[in-house]
Amino acid sequence: MEGHLSDDEKKTLLLLARQALIAAANGDLLEPLNLDDLTQRLRMPGASFVTLTRNELLRGCIGTLKKQLPLAEDVRQHAVAAALSDYRFPPVQPEEIDEIEIEVSVLTTPQPLEYKHPDELPKLLRPGIDGVIVTHGNNRGTFLPQVWEKVPDAETFLGMLCEKAFLPQDAWCQGHLEFFTYQVESFHETPPTNP
Repeated sequence: MEGHLSDDEKKTLLLLARQALIAAANGDLLEPLNLDDLTQRLRMPGASFVTLTRNELLRGCIGTLKKQLPLAEDVRQHAVAAALSDYRFPPVQPEEIDEIEIEVSVLTTPQPLEYKHPDELPKLLRPGIDGVIVTHGNNRGTFLPQVWEKVPDAETFLGMLCEKAFLPQDAWCQGHLEFFTYQVESFHETPPTNP
């Protein structure tokens, strides 16, 4: 893993994501982020995905694979995008905010997955550990490692990933595709407990 986050850093990122979600749902602009108040790790460029769930169902998920913004700002921007810009869902409304749980996934740098024949691919993937990117020409798709919880076998995983990249489901069997793997450090809000 590329520099594990401390518990306090995770709490900070979740708080920033929550504030960004509230602002987005209410139509407010984000206040500028004061990077001086943050740890060095949160100021460094980072790549993240922010996943929103409501009643344990996906409500939005958007992120990036490239480290461009400071990690804290990256998380804020993707919390807003997950709330407003996931084409699969309508924008989050203010009355939904209290029912939405936030999960943040911080990504390692993707590494090329070397293979000689497509038959090798399922054996090279580590279910539950590897996030996977597929690219072919202008087509690209990714699944976070959390997707393995719902799609436990590698062949189905690869087929669904190809479909997500707008490729035929069996495209991974044909060869000529580039694959990359990455890992994530993921964490989510803890529901409040009553004393």
